[in-house]
Amino acid sequence: MTTPIAAAFFNNSALTWGLVACGVAQLSKLFVELLQHGRWRPAVLLETGGMPSSHSALVTGTATAIAWENGLDSPLFALAVTVAFVVMYDASGVRRAAGKMAERLNSLGEAQGLASLKTSLGHSRPQVLVGSLLGPLVAILGEAFLGSPMALAQRFGLFVGVG
Repeated sequence: MTTPIAAAFFNNSALTWGLVACGVAQLSKLFVELLQHGRWRPAVLLETGGMPSSHSALVTGTATAIAWENGLDSPLFALAVTVAFVVMYDASGVRRAAGKMAERLNSLGEAQGLASLKTSLGHSRPQVLVGSLLGPLVAILGEAFLGSPMALAQRFGLFVGVG
């Protein structure tokens, strides 16, 4: 039996399609790594940075799904867009600058025998752009053809009478 909280969570298609967009972006990093460096490296699935930005896909996919469900004039959509801009600005600005600083500190620390800092923290503008285009693409396709996870499950006879 499904609880009302679980039903509400699985009926939230904006959250679902934002997370799916994030997952698609993160998975695509495997193939980008293969094309760019000729190696299959599953570790990229757990790393930050790289092409495309999964953070950008997440926030733009969620904002797009909110617009689909509530309209472009919705205050919720305005909030989602605002958060998306902050996240994307941070990814290509502050976090990228921190990664560049880590590169410099690592070069100084090598002579001292210090452990290296992580340098792949942020994204280039093209990485953010591709992620920000991938998010809406996934969300629109999901909303238009599949709907919420609850609606999808009910089509297959799961969660009958819930939601």
